[in-house]
Amino acid sequence: MKKFRKVLDGLSSSSPGGVASPSCGSAAGTPTAHAPTPQDIHVQETLVSENFQICKTVRHGFPYQPTCLAFDPVQKILAIGSRTGGIRILGRPGVDCYSQHESGAAVLQLQFLINEGALVTACADDTLHLWNLRQRRPAILHSLKFNRERITFCHLPFQSKWLYVGTERGNTHIVNIESFVLSGYVIMWNKAIELATKAHPGPVVHLSDSPKDEGKLLIGFESGTVVQWDLRAKKVDFRIYYDEAIHSVSWHHEGKQFMCSHSDGSLTMWNLRNTARPIQITYPHGKILKDGRKESCKPILKVEYKTSRNSEPYVIFSGGLSYDKSGGRRPTLTIMHGKAITVLEMDHPIVEFLVLCDTPYSNEVQDPYAVVVLLEKDFIVVDLTQSNFPIFENPYPMDIHESPVTCTAYFAECPPDIIPILYSIGAKQKKTGYSHKEWPVSGGTWTLVSGFHNMLYKLKTSKVFEKPKAGEGRAGELVEEDPYAVQMVSWCPHSRLFCVVGISSHVILYRFSKHDANTQIVSLEVRLQSDSEDVISPSETENNPCFSDPSSHSPQPPGSPGSGTQDSLPCLKVKNRPVRMPPGYQAELVVQLQWVDGEPPQQITSLDINSAYGLLAFGNCNGLTVVDFLQKTILMCMGTLDLYGAADPYQRLTRSPRKNRQSTSGLTELSDNQVSMDMERSKSPTSDHVNGHCTSPTSQPCSVGKPRITGVPEGPRLTRRGPGRPPFRKAQSAACMEISLPVSSHTEESRENSFSRSRSSSVSSIDRDTKESVTTLQFGESYGRKGNALPTACLWVGTSLGVVLLLPISIPTEEEERMEEPITMGPSGTVLMLKGSVLRFAFLDCGGALIQSPYEVWRDPNGPEDPDRPRRRKLVNFSPSSSQEACSDGHLAVVCSEKQAKVILMPTQAVLFTHNITESSFLLRADVVSVCNSVCLACFCANGHIMTLSLPSLRPLMDINYLPLTDLRIARTFVFTNGGQALYLSSPTEIQRLTYSQEMTDNLQDMLGELFTPIETPEAQNKGFLKGFFGGNAQTFDREELFGEAAAGKASRSLAQHIPGPMGLENMKAAAGGVVGDLARARIALDQRGERLGELEERTALMMNSAETFSTHAHQVMLKHKDKKWYQL
Repeated sequence: MKKFRKVLDGLSSSSPGGVASPSCGSAAGTPTAHAPTPQDIHVQETLVSENFQICKTVRHGFPYQPTCLAFDPVQKILAIGSRTGGIRILGRPGVDCYSQHESGAAVLQLQFLINEGALVTACADDTLHLWNLRQRRPAILHSLKFNRERITFCHLPFQSKWLYVGTERGNTHIVNIESFVLSGYVIMWNKAIELATKAHPGPVVHLSDSPKDEGKLLIGFESGTVVQWDLRAKKVDFRIYYDEAIHSVSWHHEGKQFMCSHSDGSLTMWNLRNTARPIQITYPHGKILKDGRKESCKPILKVEYKTSRNSEPYVIFSGGLSYDKSGGRRPTLTIMHGKAITVLEMDHPIVEFLVLCDTPYSNEVQDPYAVVVLLEKDFIVVDLTQSNFPIFENPYPMDIHESPVTCTAYFAECPPDIIPILYSIGAKQKKTGYSHKEWPVSGGTWTLVSGFHNMLYKLKTSKVFEKPKAGEGRAGELVEEDPYAVQMVSWCPHSRLFCVVGISSHVILYRFSKHDANTQIVSLEVRLQSDSEDVISPSETENNPCFSDPSSHSPQPPGSPGSGTQDSLPCLKVKNRPVRMPPGYQAELVVQLQWVDGEPPQQITSLDINSAYGLLAFGNCNGLTVVDFLQKTILMCMGTLDLYGAADPYQRLTRSPRKNRQSTSGLTELSDNQVSMDMERSKSPTSDHVNGHCTSPTSQPCSVGKPRITGVPEGPRLTRRGPGRPPFRKAQSAACMEISLPVSSHTEESRENSFSRSRSSSVSSIDRDTKESVTTLQFGESYGRKGNALPTACLWVGTSLGVVLLLPISIPTEEEERMEEPITMGPSGTVLMLKGSVLRFAFLDCGGALIQSPYEVWRDPNGPEDPDRPRRRKLVNFSPSSSQEACSDGHLAVVCSEKQAKVILMPTQAVLFTHNITESSFLLRADVVSVCNSVCLACFCANGHIMTLSLPSLRPLMDINYLPLTDLRIARTFVFTNGGQALYLSSPTEIQRLTYSQEMTDNLQDMLGELFTPIETPEAQNKGFLKGFFGGNAQTFDREELFGEAAAGKASRSLAQHIPGPMGLENMKAAAGGVVGDLARARIALDQRGERLGELEERTALMMNSAETFSTHAHQVMLKHKDKKWYQL
């Protein structure tokens, strides 16, 4: 049955009455004797299902909705938790790891097991998780779910295996990190406070052990009560009561005093000798008013009290501003160093901050050197070693969300010289004033798969236009909108041409140059709009249905009646003066669509550029425009219906034209209105057909090859706005971009929450469509008409109704003629039809290899001229006839739509293979990519499925339900590239990369870097012989003896549930495995043994010297008093 269907497809595509018939007026080429037939195509396909597997690789960007922060001072790695249950672990540039809690619960707190390669997370579902960081992909070892109490705070002392957990009820539990079970030792809240106290102290907001004595635990309650609990004696040493709620507590390293931050914006200092009242109360940002009262201040959410060996202590806190000032001020971080107070204003609210110190020991002088500040939408590190407190330059690509992301493009296998050039140019754009010290987060080993480490280059398209001023024409209406938002981009890495489509229906062409320039930007304006007044009866087009009579529709001068002079304005005004452009991408040409009849131009839905042809094409729901950017002229401007000629495959219903036209809001949305066939057959008001090519009334005819700079006419400001949509909707980021569905019975909310509904078939719903959008364009060498003998330059056009059109192009071959002679092009009729909107074109030779589009080799437009060797264009052409040996002529064209894919043979236009990809859903993205030295068709479906099909046979190779429910952000930004890679915007601030190649998935473990590296734990400072002998802790603290099962018993089973992971902590260090790790550990152990032996030898020598000194003094005293009587002493 399948073979029979293929035969029918081949017959229908080659029959005279089929849709593949060339349009009238086109001269059919003479068939060559060597033209291949479907029977001649024998491609050896090498891809099988075993070549494909989906796997996430790495995530870039700023963690979305961050909640907490942790730092390992020995390993020097940093962890960030998020509200969606994600964990980002960062080290040196290139070390970037993402892990996700399956529950999706928010991460409340993070605690590193310092220098142990493990991390404890406390989540909002009252579960503790122990993560193993000694493997390349972190995994959960144990989980502990609290059933009856809510977790509020956790504390893990350095080099301890017992974790203190505070709860909302005010109790403190103790968890064994190795077994991840609760100890029977519990500090109940009613034992911590006085019996006479009737009120509950509130949740536990702070836990820390005393730097002076590890057997003393400081517990802070939200109500303002602070208790020091003696773990050995199981009793309270002292209680502190304060009227204001406590937010944080920080110890002095000597353990004799500590500081608290409160909800009234105050800081209190407490001394352990006298706990009745604080020794100091300060309001850092509160002033005393004239009546003696203090200003009311915001809470100080966190305070860090750090001592310095060579200067006064640092007091660093967030918040505390007075309510009068905070209304107009941004969030602040305050650094108090002695009498100096420095207030650092932040662009976003502060989530948390950490002070980085040299030592992990809390009882040593801290010597802070940096402050890590986690903001809601940014991440900065402040250098404390310099008096002006500069920030470090962030080496991670965390500013992707600097403005909302609206589109993405992914290019693999770029020319090797393009990245260094972009980096060198982009380095000049960076801000100055950063700290000159190295980035302090320097742990881990570099990740090969991490790809990009930082932003290479930034380009602002707004610099091309004048700034809109209030009350100045139409620009005044747009001043509060987002007129510069980028909708799509097209980049040619070989020629370094870059093209941007904006939401204001404008296209900007950039060229790359390593030299600065001072040039004027050429501006072209296009009137591409269907007018309901310009109705031509069917009789006028019967004689020549392909092209209208030039005499009956001559171009109207701008000032003639009916030309809409007052409407012929673009949305933006291009700078009409020479503009200085720095090295990098420099704007060369701007093409803008004009307003017509008070209605804005429709948004551009498709774009393609070809450097070898010197042509730029874009389309929307009204038609197609082709621009010759070498001659700076409009080559073609034609309505969608005019592209068909007489070969329109649809029978459109007749209906009276409506003045109030409705515009489509999405790239593939089909309107519900109907228009008459007469209106659809009318000529496009933006073009005149002359000898098979089109000229725009806004530009000079194509025969004159001189550029024309069109200024923006200054018309009167319109007092009305058309009945269509506003000038353009506020630019939506990819997080909330619309993907329109022609289902009017569903609400907008239901549309945004699901993609599972299928679109109506293009054929069955054609009677409801008013406008047919141009959805995809592709330049390439092909056969413009059925049966042509030689390939020529062509433009493939795909529409929202599934129609594929072909436009052959005649381009002069000589460079001098190319800059002066006109280019001719015109439609040659319909090639084939598919279900749904056309998404992608690609071309294969008869051997199944991918044919690249021709391109021009890059040359610097502003480089110095060599009089002996004039610069000439160097073109690289991949013609079908030169890319194969088996078949001298012909090639395969791959066409994919939202519903199905087809492979056709050119120039016969016979359909070789057809595959219906989906019936219940529709495709959002389709790309022909190279994988494992072959090519395939990769598709992303609206229901979350990722599929791959073989080429040219279109056999299904992979179909995986990657995302159970696709949201609009992913739908808008998902893109495939070569090498089995893809990416999408997983959150408004993060880019997720993935691979669909089994080979890359198998090698991914070796490509990932190491988060944990064997490092010797620094030893505690030597306190000195006398201080250690006389003033040291007389009693050692053994937590195992207190918290173990033998002494404390077992905890209640109903209190918490232990969930074991795939491996225990005893196997965690073995996971680091490998000969390199073993050798490193052996070397470190040997070094440690040698250092300890050296220290022992030094101590022995010191004791011997002390003994000799004591013996000498004793002998001297004996000689002095040996001859004296007892009463003389």
